[in-house]
Amino acid sequence: MRVLVVGGGIAGSAVALAVANLGMQATLVERRGAHDPNEGSWITVAPNGLDALAALGMLDQVRAIGHPTVTNRMYGATGRHLGDVSLGVPLEDGSVALTMKRSALAALLAQAAAEAGAELRFGTRCDAMSDDGHSVSFTLGDGSTLAGDVLVGADGVRSTVRTRLDAAAPTARYVGLTNFGGITPGSRLAAELTPQAWHFVFGRRCFFGAHPLSTGEVVWFANVPRAEITRAERTVTSAERWLAWLGTLASEDAGPAAELLATGRLELAGDNTHDLAHVPTWWRGATVLIGDAAHAPSPSSGQGAAMALEDAVVLSRCLAQDPRRALAAYEQKRRERVEAIVRAGARSSSAKIPGQVGRVVQEAMLRVVFASGLAARSTNAITAHRLAEEVCL
Repeated sequence: MRVLVVGGGIAGSAVALAVANLGMQATLVERRGAHDPNEGSWITVAPNGLDALAALGMLDQVRAIGHPTVTNRMYGATGRHLGDVSLGVPLEDGSVALTMKRSALAALLAQAAAEAGAELRFGTRCDAMSDDGHSVSFTLGDGSTLAGDVLVGADGVRSTVRTRLDAAAPTARYVGLTNFGGITPGSRLAAELTPQAWHFVFGRRCFFGAHPLSTGEVVWFANVPRAEITRAERTVTSAERWLAWLGTLASEDAGPAAELLATGRLELAGDNTHDLAHVPTWWRGATVLIGDAAHAPSPSSGQGAAMALEDAVVLSRCLAQDPRRALAAYEQKRRERVEAIVRAGARSSSAKIPGQVGRVVQEAMLRVVFASGLAARSTNAITAHRLAEEVCL
């Protein structure tokens, strides 16, 4: 069986690796160049995502690029501690969530896929696709054609495969938050903040998160409620101007934000945050969607990468066990779980933008939620998921 993959991010690289590990041929096409492991934002892969990485044979390699993370610590704008939430149920060997560069994880998976025998074509555009129900093909930018048995759309929240699969497919929804990420080297806060923890501040004008690393650096992000940032605005706004603006937004809040922004550097600027709750058609004929192309949660869920990794493992197993029923079986195994996570992520995003009046009420409610254990139970229910016993028959 030959599997064609469109999209070379975490989802695409993971599925190419997964099918190659099971003895299938895989060809991956990605319009951008090869991954730079040092660019972009940081993510945290929850234990259920680590379980999927273990199934891919990648957990030890990922540990080498990740930083253990066990807790989310929540604070209000005045510095009041609202509560702590675990990052979830560790693996049986004690492995906890890992925080790392998104691009570093994607690069590691792509390298492993190539070593397993997958063909990777970065910097290659896919211009047209065809699917007769039994075989698939796509035409590349140079006019050449690739043919296979299954086409996997792993091309993200703005997936072209999704729209070609179903012209009426929904588009991504802007959740009202813009995202910025950066790092501050040599900060005293690297030693003063709780280790192996994200520190979240529900600020007056932005939501801020910071994580100290054992290297003496602090990585951070800011979510700002506002209208979508346009391409033109992004083009003309320098990193220094973005940082100054973010510093103004955080200046009235207690916590580490103002200091980290003043001495840090941006690694991600002006990223508009989208989600994708319900895609009616995940597959048709021999074409199927995975990862953000099928179900994009807001970053608030902390599950985007983990869900993509789970998708890759489940889809590859279904293809290996019963190719004729594989795509339907994959959807049956995955849809209910991932759509519930997307809904939960949407609720978390809305909690970041309550407005000035709502913030006082919000902090009181959050203290009750965290004290009751409701947030912990919800996180544990998601992160305790394990793939070892799953079959697709």
